[in-house]
Amino acid sequence: MPRPYTSGVVPAPPESVWGVLREFNGLSDWMPAIANSRLTTGSEGAPGAVRHLTLGDGGELSEELLALDHDAMTLTYRIVGDNPFGVRRYVSTVRVAPLTMTGESFVEWWSEYDADAGAEEQLNQVFSKDIYEAAIRSLQERFG
Repeated sequence: MPRPYTSGVVPAPPESVWGVLREFNGLSDWMPAIANSRLTTGSEGAPGAVRHLTLGDGGELSEELLALDHDAMTLTYRIVGDNPFGVRRYVSTVRVAPLTMTGESFVEWWSEYDADAGAEEQLNQVFSKDIYEAAIRSLQERFG
């Protein structure tokens, strides 16, 4: 099972970065790849909530919030239904941790999914570079 991973340092306190990341329906406010986000089921921050995303290229998908842990500053979600990536059983986690020597934030984002073997290399690139890295860079710019 592929496991794309990306991490980076955001020049802001973890509580500030987590304040942005924990908003399950807030991706379109700061993440470059997301043109629109709206909750279709449940309420903000509650496990079981489903957001419908429209990507910048017009693709659409839905994601369900599986867990939101404020103490550990982690958010875990999964893709539900059809998606433009053609993945199955996609589960992703984003986590914020303190860099205690500097007061900055260490952000890491990863996922696990199933896909056709021939598509895994390209999908790993899309998830780790085009989505997670772009998101972390956007956070760096927002707080930089």
